[in-house]
Amino acid sequence: MNKILTLNNISVAGLERLPRDNYEIASEIQHPDAILLRSFKMHDMEIPESLKAVGRAGAGVNNIPVDKMSAKGVVVFNAPGANANAVKELVLAGMLIGCRNLGQAWDFARNLEGTDEAISKAVEAGKKNFGGFELPGRTLGVVGLGAIGRYVANAALDLGMKVIGFDPGLTVEGAWQLSSEVEKASSIDEMIGKVDFITFHVPLIEATANMINAERLKLMKDNVIILNFARNGIIDDEAVSVAIKSGKVYAYVCDFPSNLLKNHERVITLPHLGASTGEAEDNCAIMVAEQIKDYLENGNIKNSVNFPEVKLPRTEGNRITIVNSNVPDMIGQISSTLANKGLNIIDMLNKSKGEIAYTIIDIDKEAGDDLIAELNAIDGVLNVRAI
Repeated sequence: MNKILTLNNISVAGLERLPRDNYEIASEIQHPDAILLRSFKMHDMEIPESLKAVGRAGAGVNNIPVDKMSAKGVVVFNAPGANANAVKELVLAGMLIGCRNLGQAWDFARNLEGTDEAISKAVEAGKKNFGGFELPGRTLGVVGLGAIGRYVANAALDLGMKVIGFDPGLTVEGAWQLSSEVEKASSIDEMIGKVDFITFHVPLIEATANMINAERLKLMKDNVIILNFARNGIIDDEAVSVAIKSGKVYAYVCDFPSNLLKNHERVITLPHLGASTGEAEDNCAIMVAEQIKDYLENGNIKNSVNFPEVKLPRTEGNRITIVNSNVPDMIGQISSTLANKGLNIIDMLNKSKGEIAYTIIDIDKEAGDDLIAELNAIDGVLNVRAI
């Protein structure tokens, strides 16, 4: 029986992928094999020795101590792309909110007083203060061309916009999913002087912190609209506030309210709504639950942030999985240990990612406790499982 600890409310649609005859799932559970969570911050949490996997029902993993998990041989999964449509729709809404002054106009209208006739007159007199502009023919810059960025870029083209994208890590598979009409920029500095809107879809890491700052704002067009539905800290809010007051930035729409931003007249802040749809929560939970299930039952890994992607079809053999430091001669030592036990390898797959290596091996006999102990005793081995 696999034990799953939930640290947040996880969509029932996802939990249903873990059948109760094989899985015990609870918000309080001892010795869990896996943890499922959304926004719970694990950094100060004591990590159970029994833990084999962590599944984040979302894309970002800032709330998970990934390095600590890697050191313990624990695989960390996320759900990239599961919430892509939800975020895409919010970005499109954000562009319209920004260019049509919808937030300010609504605030004006909801504070009108007097008779209906007086309100009607005030509307006619005041609407000129909220005139905006349309999207077709404008240029959108998309920073980060993962699942969300690609959705946004392709949708903007459908609205008649021009699109410039920047992502130094764009994969071949990702490029196939991106319209050929998207212009590719070689750097963010090459992009920012050409765009009327710019939206960010990157994780918060050292390279992306304050990616839009005072210096880069000077390079941008006047009346640019900035959108951030990715992570707080990617935009230098102080610099953008100054740029709004100077007339450089027309509007700033983001998902991260603060005392500086929440009452700013040309800033619209939303309460972190990026993936807040029922569909997105279901999709994220289903994706990560299926990944956890495949890992616990078969050892396969997909969408891990710290382990390589590994998939080995099951044979009639007995499966073991080994997590180890990515150093020379590990496969040799593992193979020798199996040979000394008189075990034959039916099939094997080994891959590495950074400092972590992972091996799935199907052997012709059942792996006994003595074999697991000997493999665990190899210097550099972090985790061994018999499945």
